[in-house]
Amino acid sequence: MLTRIDLRDTDLTARELAEALPRATLDVAAALEAVTPTIEDVRVRGAAALRDAAERFDHVRPEHLRVPASALSEALEALDPAVREALELSITHNRAGHSAQLPTERVTEIVPGGTVTQRWVPVRRVGLYVPGGLAVYPSSVVMNVVAAQVAGVEQVALASPPQKDHGGLPHPTILAACALLGVEEVYAVGGAQAVAMLAYGAVAETSADRADIRAAGGSGEQLCEPVDVVTGPGNIFVAAAKRAVRGVVGIDAEAGPTEIAILADATADPELVAADLLSQAEHDPHAGSVLITDSLDLAQAADAALERRTAVTRHAERARTALTGPQSAIVLVRDLEQGLAVTNAYAAEHLEVHTAHAREVAGRVRNAGAVFVGPYSPVPLGDYLAGSNHVLPTGGTARFAAGLSVMAYLKPVQVIEYDAAALASLTGPLTALAESEDLPAHGEAARARLR
Repeated sequence: MLTRIDLRDTDLTARELAEALPRATLDVAAALEAVTPTIEDVRVRGAAALRDAAERFDHVRPEHLRVPASALSEALEALDPAVREALELSITHNRAGHSAQLPTERVTEIVPGGTVTQRWVPVRRVGLYVPGGLAVYPSSVVMNVVAAQVAGVEQVALASPPQKDHGGLPHPTILAACALLGVEEVYAVGGAQAVAMLAYGAVAETSADRADIRAAGGSGEQLCEPVDVVTGPGNIFVAAAKRAVRGVVGIDAEAGPTEIAILADATADPELVAADLLSQAEHDPHAGSVLITDSLDLAQAADAALERRTAVTRHAERARTALTGPQSAIVLVRDLEQGLAVTNAYAAEHLEVHTAHAREVAGRVRNAGAVFVGPYSPVPLGDYLAGSNHVLPTGGTARFAAGLSVMAYLKPVQVIEYDAAALASLTGPLTALAESEDLPAHGEAARARLR
């Protein structure tokens, strides 16, 4: 089912390996050209442009762009108890996992009387995006909101596409997850237009907008205030929109289609390998599923199991398109060392390690968004309940980027405090450096304090 790339007799550089490996090809530049008019329209016309975009892309014209509080509470009341219990468990686990990421303030005495304090300051307001295309993602609500709340962000605004089947509001399960987390500022806005709204804000259009503003305790014409940081997964147009507004706001990443790589040897269970490759293929026709192995027997058994499982899965057509596409493959390597080299060159969003001594092997992985160790740590565990974040770097960017964490919402701020004696002790070398750069007023500013 999967194409095969045989690297057993090759000795490639890291760059050559990266070029030889399967990858989804997405033209973000072309998508950027496509979304630019929408972004500009939202910046200028606000809510009117948002409704026009919803009618065009989501086939519904929302009466309420800001979701009424009653819709949030009703969604929570109607939520399946089993789903509510699972979401509450996910929230608890993610609070624990993200709390462990919080850095601590540290004061360092550089010289007697002179200190530098490293503070970590949360941004004031964030905009979180939750997609609503081929699937419903209340788990992404949890991943984004919990990280922001643990970081100490004061204001959280969340946007998710309006649904024609739900009266122009986001999916009820999305709304219920927001209610569970105490998020009251929710918008029925999707795609690039949501990113534009969060970055630039949006003025009201209708009397319903103004009523929603008053109901939320606001006044004036501003339906949505601009945010400081935008995070969350989305399609190529969301990624392009993030690129367009980067600099106006901070962003987490330009996420692409999901991907999984599995590094496996002859000890791996082919049924588990196949099940996990399929678990990501069902997300999107562009999703990547890659098996890296030095065992031809495992490759053949896993491929056969994958064929059988795909035939009976609910989203068979979507999964088959992903698995037979150029972004998915079995990569044959001669040994574990070459397998690790391939793994680090591929830099997967999700990496599973199914080998003997899996923990030790995982410790040698440099490039991956998240690493899942052993047969009982499948990627779907991280998608929902592991306590890690599932918003992860894609497209090989795990070479230099990390998954969503509290750090996306924190700024390191250095606080410098010197007394008179401490400054005096450094005025000589400070002046020497200032003169060497032909900036004499720098030295004069320090000498002016000498008494």
